[in-house]
Order: sequence, then structure tokens, then C-alpha cells
Amino acid sequence: MIKTTIATTILKQLGGNNFIAMTGAKNFLDIGNGLSFKIPKSKNGINYVKIILNPNDTYDIEFGRISSGKYGYKVIKRVYDVYFDQLHDIFTTYTGLDTHL
Repeated sequence: MIKTTIATTILKQLGGNNFIAMTGAKNFLDIGNGLSFKIPKSKNGINYVKIILNPNDTYDIEFGRISSGKYGYKVIKRVYDVYFDQLHDIFTTYTGLDTHL
């Protein structure tokens, strides 16, 4: 039996391979209760996204910037209590990247 992880479910809710093709997302990491990945530099310099499942079955999304400079990582925006059907709109709002055609 194939074990479905939270990270796999999140990627599927985002659109799976279509999401990857549309956004250029890469370096996916299963972080246990969520998923993190890098994207090409987008609106507001965002190039990193972390999506965490909450106990109330919603997601917290962190948009950040990873750099090789002095600070390494900076959180740009956090959005709390996002329902799965809002993932596309929230992602596009803060990154400027479309998730589907």
C-alpha cells in the first residue's frame, strides 16, 4: 500500500505536475506536517514557500526569501487558516505566479 503523506496531499491540492510546470517550483521537501519548496524569484522577492497543516484542518502559508547574504532567510508574509480550495488564489496573490491555465 502506498502511504499518502501530508506533503503529497498538499502538492496534489496545488495541482501536482501542472503546478510545477506553471510555477517552476522545485526542491520539494516533506516536512512532516507540511510541504516546502523553492520558486523562481517572484513578486516581492519571494522564492520560498512553506505550507503547514493545522490541527483545525486548514493551512498556514509562509512566503519568504532565501539569500546567500548576511541574513540568509527572511519571512515576507504569513497567511493563516487557509482552506485547501484557497491555496491557488493565496499563492497567486503573494507570488504573482499563476498555478494553472
